[in-house]
Amino acid sequence: MIDLRNVTYRYPSGPMILNEVSLHIDAGEFVLVTGASGSGKSTLLRCLNGLVPHFSGGRIGGQVRVRGLDGEPLDPVAVGPSVMSGVVGFVFQDPEAQFVVDRVEDEIAFALEQQAVPFFQMRGRVEECLHLLGLDALRARRVESLSGGERQRVAIAAALALRPRVLVLDEPTSQLDPASAADVLDALLRLNQEMGLTIVLAEHRLERVIRYVNRMIHLRGEGLPILTGTPREVLPQIELVPPLIALGRALGWDPLPLTVAEARTRNVPIAPPSPPIRPADAHPGPILAARDIHHAYDDTPILRGASLEVRPGELVALMGRNGSGKTTLLRSIVGLLCPDRGTVALDGEWVIGRDPADLCRSIGYLPQNPDDLLFADTVLKELLVTLHNLGLLDAPPLNPAALLERLGLGAYAERYPRDLSVGQRQRVALGAITVARPRLLLLDEPTRGMDYPAKRELVRLLDAWRAEGTGVLLVTHDIELVAHAADRVALLEDGVIALDGPPAEVLCARPHLTPQIAQLYPGTGWLTEEEALEGLR
Repeated sequence: MIDLRNVTYRYPSGPMILNEVSLHIDAGEFVLVTGASGSGKSTLLRCLNGLVPHFSGGRIGGQVRVRGLDGEPLDPVAVGPSVMSGVVGFVFQDPEAQFVVDRVEDEIAFALEQQAVPFFQMRGRVEECLHLLGLDALRARRVESLSGGERQRVAIAAALALRPRVLVLDEPTSQLDPASAADVLDALLRLNQEMGLTIVLAEHRLERVIRYVNRMIHLRGEGLPILTGTPREVLPQIELVPPLIALGRALGWDPLPLTVAEARTRNVPIAPPSPPIRPADAHPGPILAARDIHHAYDDTPILRGASLEVRPGELVALMGRNGSGKTTLLRSIVGLLCPDRGTVALDGEWVIGRDPADLCRSIGYLPQNPDDLLFADTVLKELLVTLHNLGLLDAPPLNPAALLERLGLGAYAERYPRDLSVGQRQRVALGAITVARPRLLLLDEPTRGMDYPAKRELVRLLDAWRAEGTGVLLVTHDIELVAHAADRVALLEDGVIALDGPPAEVLCARPHLTPQIAQLYPGTGWLTEEEALEGLR
């Protein structure tokens, strides 16, 4: 179905991203592409439909061939994306980048209209895609009013409407809650098995995806040859692995289990019932107190009395289904939205009605889309702009160059930010809001596009700031990150905080939120592979 032979690619004024990549993908395969942030996953995917080099520029070498509808091989470089769109459906990391019209239903129909699909056939395909992705209730909504995860599902539906032979997805679950991610992956598996659709998917959260795919392609970067094979063949050779795989390695399991169900068939030791003791909170007074927050969009209530506190030095994970109001709550706290009712206090002072620019001195807000914060010509200048705007350029609270090194961006200081991968742009935006050392951080899906090592470094960085009293409110769907990093978990359901407590209590109270290790050793309070190994010792 897909052949790449000795493919090389270099972005304009950038380093070599792909170096002599050769691979073959058969029709009907379900393939997972992995690798560190910036290793070339998105670039490789964009070669399959001609976006590289037609939209990105740069220089490409080697040969790319994709079998067309008539069985003849097509050259994406020669025919371009306009021809390839009927063969290769593509879903971007940033779903906003591919939306054209305002309403959900119209967005799904747009590509069909451009292809002159007959009206009644078009209506049937739109209905099919709405149902397949669980979007029936959102069909009349404006795209701009949707949550990030809902937009991602709309983008997948729009790509499927053309019924391509190949579906390429760049981190399709990065903004989806665990239940929605499982629904989307189950739908993709049905398309793969029942319709023979070839699926090529890039993803960092391997624990979500491994059990669905039959092959992995791992990009090692730095000119090293790719690794390819079944998940059982590739996973033992790479560093980027989920907690269950890391535990299996440490315990010497062979072959490594890909799912918790497989791990349970091993002779798993029965663990003692005493959960690990986590340090008590030494800061009783809240730095943030949001009380009884109500907000509605177009007369549709989203928040119905949400209340939440964050103390100095505390990391609180705010979780909930897509569209539950997590981002709305963050925007209400930072002053980008004025709630219909309720109060928000920072260190005891009310902030509702204050200028968001003034609040930026005390509150660092990272939105879901990092591009909203990127304006400068270089990565380093993004941090300098923040310091200039706050009058801190002469005496920055943090050294900008040192912060970039901590974020793994030291080598990119003079690069244009929008030329970087989504995960790298996320870290640039994180640097831009934290270089002024605000007392409170509001982070909306900060690990989107990040690999496992980048997440670990982010946790270490946040831990260092928390030790100095910074409070962190983290919105995420990344269960394993929460298990490693959070002091408390607040679960937003039906517009209110339904549960608020230690991670071991809240995560294990909802089956779809339970980390892999807690599933394997229920009742122990162990959430991470480190806690399990220590407990077993």
